[in-house]
Amino acid sequence: MKKLLLFSFLILAYHASFSQAEITEHEIKDHILFLASEKNAGRYPGTKANRAVVKYIVKDFKKQGLLPFAKNYKQKFKARLRVEKGQPEKPLAKTCNVVAYQEGNDPILKNEYIILGAHYDHLGMGGPSSKSDKKNTIHYGADDNASGTATLLEIAEKVAVNKSQLKRSIIFIAFGAEEQGLLGSQYFVDNPLVPLSQIKLMINMDMVGRLNTDNHVYMNGAGTFPGGVEFMQNLGESLSLTPIVHAGSVGGSDHVSFFKKDISVLGVHTGAHPEYHRPEDTADLINVPGQKQVSDYIYKALMTFASTDYKMGFIPQD
Repeated sequence: MKKLLLFSFLILAYHASFSQAEITEHEIKDHILFLASEKNAGRYPGTKANRAVVKYIVKDFKKQGLLPFAKNYKQKFKARLRVEKGQPEKPLAKTCNVVAYQEGNDPILKNEYIILGAHYDHLGMGGPSSKSDKKNTIHYGADDNASGTATLLEIAEKVAVNKSQLKRSIIFIAFGAEEQGLLGSQYFVDNPLVPLSQIKLMINMDMVGRLNTDNHVYMNGAGTFPGGVEFMQNLGESLSLTPIVHAGSVGGSDHVSFFKKDISVLGVHTGAHPEYHRPEDTADLINVPGQKQVSDYIYKALMTFASTDYKMGFIPQD
């Protein structure tokens, strides 16, 4: 009987370790179902729901053994919220970035950082950025950007398991108030937790949950670091994806804040859709198997940059 119990324990331990070491569809789905739930009401800055999401991300970072830069994982700031034209300004909203890191092992390269980021906020009940005529309706933001946040958490989990492979250090950032004008990423580059000169690449994930039947993955800014276009193209094709890789065309998400500071960037997404900034951007429309494919792609790229001597350096783009 004791042998049977021991065997059962070892089987359970094996499966537990496997789930930690791999990006899984069920964990992606669980993250998105929480982030894009009715209870979290569009994750609007300054709300109780927004704080609940921050707590969720912090808990996950802690669980993976990722380190904070200060006493906790929150980089707090106040956000100026967008209002309809002609409407009075709203009070500044208290929100934060959630930041953690995994240190590299090379005595020199560990002082260089790769950032992996995704914004966790959305539009709440709509507001001036909504594309819908439905007023005071929850904008769930399942693709924008519960999908990117879910991938951030899943990749962070897998990196933590494989931390012995790292040469460079990796910073994981869940940005706040992106929908209010890239405020979280702007706050980070204005108040960096490491010298900006030591950040060698920022990879941003914004809307990665709607991989289409042609397996298109879009990348902006791949020309801002050496060999980026060719590398991302070849890696994607090897994983049965169809990368659409742009050298420049840096785009309009959080990586822009870093690009403006002459830091190499890579913005990843799976394309626009009719539900963008509308209440209909819901969890049931996420292509979960496709998002796992994209997550594996980003993980492999990240680990190439962080666990090898891959040459990094900023290349300006128009």
